[in-house]
Amino acid sequence: MVVCTGQSFLAPYKSSSIPGLRQIFLRHPSFQATRFFPSNCPLPQPSFSQSVSKQAASAGLRLFNSSHRPRNFHFSKTSIGPFAPVYVQLSKPRYFSQSAKMAITSGSYTQKHKVTVIGSGNWGTTVAKLVAENTREHGDIFEEDVQMWVYEEEVTLSKDSPHYDESVGDKPQKLTSVINKYHENVKYLPKIALPTNVVANPSLQDAVKDSSILIFNLPHEFIGNVCKQIKGHIPPYARGISCIKGVTVTDSDVSLICEYIGDALGIYCGALSGANIASEIANEEWCETTIAYNTPPVDEPGSNGSAGGADGTNGHLDARGQISKTQLTPVPQEYPPLGHDVMYKLFSRPYFTVSMVSDVVGVSLGGALKNIVAIACGFVEGHGWNMTAKTAVMRRGMQEIIAFAREFFPDTIEEKTFWEESAGWGDMIVSCTSARNWRYSKMAVERGVTVQEIEKTELNGQKLQGISTTREVASFLRARGVEQKYPLFMAVDGILDGKVKVEDIPKLFRK
Repeated sequence: MVVCTGQSFLAPYKSSSIPGLRQIFLRHPSFQATRFFPSNCPLPQPSFSQSVSKQAASAGLRLFNSSHRPRNFHFSKTSIGPFAPVYVQLSKPRYFSQSAKMAITSGSYTQKHKVTVIGSGNWGTTVAKLVAENTREHGDIFEEDVQMWVYEEEVTLSKDSPHYDESVGDKPQKLTSVINKYHENVKYLPKIALPTNVVANPSLQDAVKDSSILIFNLPHEFIGNVCKQIKGHIPPYARGISCIKGVTVTDSDVSLICEYIGDALGIYCGALSGANIASEIANEEWCETTIAYNTPPVDEPGSNGSAGGADGTNGHLDARGQISKTQLTPVPQEYPPLGHDVMYKLFSRPYFTVSMVSDVVGVSLGGALKNIVAIACGFVEGHGWNMTAKTAVMRRGMQEIIAFAREFFPDTIEEKTFWEESAGWGDMIVSCTSARNWRYSKMAVERGVTVQEIEKTELNGQKLQGISTTREVASFLRARGVEQKYPLFMAVDGILDGKVKVEDIPKLFRK
């Protein structure tokens, strides 16, 4: 077998166990696949400059991995061009050691994963609730207590509160103390009972201490400062999930929040996004979500942290399909392997259906950019236009989201994520009909004030992520000189600045 440091390749074999066929073997740190060709079929030549997906396509391979294939899937029939149906076989990487196989089978782990939720707004508290329910149910994998970092502030309980204490009266109390005493976030998620194993912690560094799973759930403009504070205070093998629907944008570049977190902390971080409304999920009303988690090769069971190449990398690909520069520390073998199965068990609830995928780019961009479209829909509805106008905005908005993904992440985007996953169209529909960015932009137009004014008076100190995302994306597009390709994104920015009127939106799409 040819070894190519951390990169995928196609290696033709001269024969196979099936008469009349010869095979192509596609090797990648996360999966492998065998494609059988008729003997008279010319074999495609490998190109090391091509991305994994392009190499697979040139070989006639339809790739599945743990994110998109059914459980226990082994073979699939497919037709390539004029050729008859052939079989594609997929399997786990073959570098599992015998000891690793025994450990996977027996589940003989001496350590459990500690979980910390960073952020305690309505969505952060909701995620802490459902995660804490699961850590209790899966005590063989997780420590029971879930730390929830709370930015400390004082609250006053009114006399009609079930937690009102006459001995305290109307004196301000620390929010963390109230949460831990009454098991309710009275400010950001009132009237929702939290599991007693949710522990509110005002110390960020103490909350993340020894945690192998970090769940980030706070406004994206604060993530840089948070990463600076916890760097060096987390285990080097920690892994993250970002529930933040935003992107990090400068005039010269755009990056995913989850990848920004990973680079800042030297860890791997996936993303969670979907058609999720915190209050409904907190009330255990059923919904779906999408988790994008591309298990690093060093975390594959049996890799012993050695799935990297001679260049010192771990063979893990970044959001643009290049070998990541971040040197990952493998999760110790004493812990259950951190892959799709563990992440699924951490988040899935009877009322919270989880779909595991590996398209971190699609999930992240869908979650971030739909907020711009939601603000546009709020403007349109506040202006008095009906559902047909909102539908036009949503359609145009999805076109611009996909165009953005194609332009700036051409080698890694999986467009089917936008159409098939909750993080795509599902999130778009919910965000444009009932979520906060839509609601408060609609309110602003109806009241004749700016969205920023509504943000100050109605959000109890919280921020609309759509506003900052719109500003940053518009600035980035102008700096790249491509703003004319994204008329809806730019119109929302103009309306926020008072330079464009809502009634001008239809004019932007006339040819």
